[in-house]
Amino acid sequence: MRIGVIGAGQLGGTLAAWCAESGHEVAVTSRHPERLREQVDRMNWKLRVMSIAQAAAFGDMVIFAPNWSGAKEAVDLTRTALEGKVVIDGTNPEDGVPGIPAGSFTGAFTGSYLTGASAKDPELIAAAVNGPPGEAYDRMMDGAGSKSGLETLIEWAPGAHWVKAFNNLSTDVLSRRRGHDPLLAEFVCTDERDAREAACQIIRELGFAPFYAGGAKAARLTETGGPLQAREVDVQDATDALADALATLR
Repeated sequence: MRIGVIGAGQLGGTLAAWCAESGHEVAVTSRHPERLREQVDRMNWKLRVMSIAQAAAFGDMVIFAPNWSGAKEAVDLTRTALEGKVVIDGTNPEDGVPGIPAGSFTGAFTGSYLTGASAKDPELIAAAVNGPPGEAYDRMMDGAGSKSGLETLIEWAPGAHWVKAFNNLSTDVLSRRRGHDPLLAEFVCTDERDAREAACQIIRELGFAPFYAGGAKAARLTETGGPLQAREVDVQDATDALADALATLR
């Protein structure tokens, strides 16, 4: 598969190298392509260096990993090339989910349907965990306030098939846990079936265990300020971790 990687920072560069090692044709991009020379040399030229627009056009799939401050510009440069393609979003809004201060998930769910004991209602949590999320899950996520970063990207480039993954843990953790038992859970959020399947395939190839956490609304759980951000979870514990995260949103 051809994979275009937008953003050659720590995450983008690491994923680009791993995808190339897995046998994919990979094009990586950066504002400063000359800085990628060492990485390209280290990979024996298995990585191609292209402009942002070229890398987006090159890929059958795109990994989107610029700094959040440059995300809008990157989308503007690639919107047409992203049409109809699966795009794995590894970004995190710098100050938490847009419009939601960091830490505001605690106490966010105060609506009449989700107060007190009902916040830990097993049926409500099960509906969110087992997916597809459905109406109960959407009501929970609507209570958290503004859009997730993923929902913002979908608004900017609605023709792409967006999926959130690789954003809640540092590359140090990913490198340490890659391919080791018990497998590390990698949370996946999307409303697009093809995007979910494609992301899960790549996650497995790279040595992790994909775990579906819900649709685009659920991405706020894994982004900056969310209860799953920076949470290292073994795959066998992922259901409990997601249930715990949902139960704290009250």
